[in-house]
Amino acid sequence: MKELNICGQNIRKIRRSRDLTQEYMAFEMGISQKAYSDIENSKVKINLEILTKISDILEIKPSDICSISHKCGNDFEDKYHDLVAYMKKSGIEVPKELL
Repeated sequence: MKELNICGQNIRKIRRSRDLTQEYMAFEMGISQKAYSDIENSKVKINLEILTKISDILEIKPSDICSISHKCGNDFEDKYHDLVAYMKKSGIEVPKELL
């Protein structure tokens, strides 16, 4: 839940730095101001669709808002390292670009 709080806080900070209102953001997203407020206040989980819409409106990268990718990013990174280790152990040549 800590990550969600950080995401909501970052969204609020970036939105305010652009002098945009919650009402404007909600209108652009096609949701109510209350629903948008719930996003900033971390009352709802931020999924990729919400993150993408907000980052498009704010004209930033989703990763500028939050690193939701840390949950899958580390997982992918771990899987990548496991795969490389497996390839080495199995005698499969690992392309230089992957090392």
